[in-house]
Amino acid sequence: MMDLIYQAIMGLIAGALAKYIMPGEDPGGIIVTILIGIAGSFIGSYLASMLGFVAGGLVMKLVVAVVGALILLALWKFVVAPMLNK
Repeated sequence: MMDLIYQAIMGLIAGALAKYIMPGEDPGGIIVTILIGIAGSFIGSYLASMLGFVAGGLVMKLVVAVVGALILLALWKFVVAPMLNK
């Protein structure tokens, strides 16, 4: 349970950092960005553990979460959001 809460908090931070790295108009607003950050954190952590990158401290986990959030945010901005606006 604590791991899920920890991961959600990391996702909030990752979403904010991803938004800072990838500025511009966000089709869903801050709430969608936060949710994308949380989802990116979970997906990034899962993929990192599948690839064997479980070792590492807080910085490594944050980097993985931000990369996951950036990938999801880019997919949202350039693939999903234009399809929803049609």
